[in-house]
Amino acid sequence: MASSVTGGGGAGGSGPDVGGLMEKAKELDQLKKEQDEVAGEINKIHKKILASPEMVDKSVDTILLKLRALYTHAKELSESEISASNALIGMLDGLLQSGASTAQRKKIEVGEQKKKRIKSDTETPRFSAASMRNQLDQAANLKGEQVAARVKSDDEKDEWFVVKVIHFDKETKEYEVLDEEPGDDEETTQRKYKLPMSCIIPFPKKGDPSSAPDFGQGRQVLAVYPGTTALYRATVASHRKQSKNSYILEFDDDEEDGSLPQRAVPFYRVVALPEGHRQ
Repeated sequence: MASSVTGGGGAGGSGPDVGGLMEKAKELDQLKKEQDEVAGEINKIHKKILASPEMVDKSVDTILLKLRALYTHAKELSESEISASNALIGMLDGLLQSGASTAQRKKIEVGEQKKKRIKSDTETPRFSAASMRNQLDQAANLKGEQVAARVKSDDEKDEWFVVKVIHFDKETKEYEVLDEEPGDDEETTQRKYKLPMSCIIPFPKKGDPSSAPDFGQGRQVLAVYPGTTALYRATVASHRKQSKNSYILEFDDDEEDGSLPQRAVPFYRVVALPEGHRQ
């Protein structure tokens, strides 16, 4: 693979601007509204079942299928909320690390305070607290799992690797992870890192293709380069087929003989490209 895979630097990138931050916040608000709508639909069905148990006997398949679809949608929205929240955290880190001026930070704080006052009329604190608990519980459940982790980041590029979650601290909101296969230049055979939630992306479940996002042709993703434990930016060249459960990808800077070769990568080693990714 070309320089980015073997360690060469990519083009420099600046941190996210305030406008991008606000857009991502709007996306998170919309996800929460959709979650409320789905929860309302689920509650309606539950109430109907309690009020008319005989209804279940008459159309049990229809009711169960509808409930399954609603719960599946709720799960997808929850996962999207985690992804959007992680992206917001990463964007805020980028603003802070890029040396945002005091005036810019003040503008963000004032905007956030105004947004909180507006949202207080439409959202209950219990929902926000429950959402945070849900995120923390899902993070804790990753213990022993392999995940994608941004272990290094500078002004020029981010470095993502496959690591194993050893522990998640709910107080500090930090993961302790183990890089089981570090590079040849590492002094030890294995290396541990402590990373914030914004640096971790869970992989889809290996035995459950339905847990994977359905990336379409032309979509940019972050994927494990075949034969390595490193993740790089790639473009989906061929839509995933249920029979094969692999994406055909073209990795950036992977040029051979003037063209990008197409490589098959299992669905459980492909995740959404993080906001502001540098390679």
